[in-house]
Amino acid sequence: MSNDGKMNLSKLEPGALSPPEAASADQDKTAADLAAVFDVPVNIQAVLGRAHLDVAQLLRLGNGSVVELDRKVGEPIEIFVNNRLVARGEVVLVGENLGVTMTEIIKDGDAN
Repeated sequence: MSNDGKMNLSKLEPGALSPPEAASADQDKTAADLAAVFDVPVNIQAVLGRAHLDVAQLLRLGNGSVVELDRKVGEPIEIFVNNRLVARGEVVLVGENLGVTMTEIIKDGDAN
């Protein structure tokens, strides 16, 4: 620990913190501590619904075809980050574009 009571995490080996020390160290972190990952690309998907089609059905689709999804109007959509469910939300209009408003953040184990 330094004189100001904070732990220098950059010199620790992975797994070196015991649970109480780990919780304390997490509380001292700020957004600036994450600067190294700001440029890491992530894949974000807003899933309106899903449909299951046979290849034959897929090949019959053409301009103007309608594919029925497994969601009803007004049901929340799912928001995935790197294929992991992280939130649910609603579709909104932003000018002439579609957007998503997050209405529920999914914590680990709450995906059901």
